[in-house]
Amino acid sequence: MNENREYKSDVFSMLMENKSYALEVYNALNHSDYKDPEEVEIIRLERGISLSIRNDASFLIDMNMSFYEHQSTYNPNMPLRSAIYYVNTLEDWLRRKNLDLFSRKRIQIPTPHFVVFYNGTEKRPEYEEMRLSEAFCHKTDEPGIEVRCRVYNINPDNNRPLKERSAVLEDFFRDRKDEVKKMTHLDYTWEKREQMIRKEEFEEGMERGIAQGIEQGIERGIAQGMEQGIEQGVEQGRVQILAEIVCSKLKKGKTPEEIADALEEPVENIQKICRIAEQYAPEYPVEEICRAWMN
Repeated sequence: MNENREYKSDVFSMLMENKSYALEVYNALNHSDYKDPEEVEIIRLERGISLSIRNDASFLIDMNMSFYEHQSTYNPNMPLRSAIYYVNTLEDWLRRKNLDLFSRKRIQIPTPHFVVFYNGTEKRPEYEEMRLSEAFCHKTDEPGIEVRCRVYNINPDNNRPLKERSAVLEDFFRDRKDEVKKMTHLDYTWEKREQMIRKEEFEEGMERGIAQGIEQGIERGIAQGMEQGIEQGVEQGRVQILAEIVCSKLKKGKTPEEIADALEEPVENIQKICRIAEQYAPEYPVEEICRAWMN
């Protein structure tokens, strides 16, 4: 079993990592009589829903894949979460078994079982079932997919026969009641996890946004700089050619008007060059005249 160290585990999930305890609870729930704890394969949910805190446990025995979760806050979205858990866990299981989904032979897959142990302060039934189809926008008698979660209220005076069949459940929720409620209700409630998730996603989004903004800004800056550089270079080249011609004609005694007419340039431009050039007469150094013109 590979442990994802980004997760924290609450008391219940750590308890269910013990194969003997997991087997006892499974037998109590299903009225079965499996004896060998080594038949239990503990499964860790490494992905599916981005949770920072674990209050879930899952394991495989005799091709039955069980997903147990302990809650102190009622959550109607358990069937949806369970569907995600199962699909992602099943995908990992198929990969480990090296099974081909395109094979002509039917693949036998583990049967899923979803169980929630509730011990919150909100009054809930002793036993209830939640179904994925209850969340569908369009109700139908024959949904294309269904997930059923069994919810057991394990508060005192609830589900006594179940707890009598499992000393683990009885002792855990009796002897560690305060610890369980403190860990799950104050620190590990679903609302708290959701806040943590939103905060993490917001921070990651901000980091990605800033990085992308910087990268795009650099790219735009380079592109704009190249474009401006090309434009500036073309303009400098045009001015230099014009200045060379104007200076040559000034040396021959031509007037600004005559030069403008000959070059078919606006007389105002030629007059400006001539005024600058007169400051450098009679040598007329073209580069210095161009710099003065461009500035």
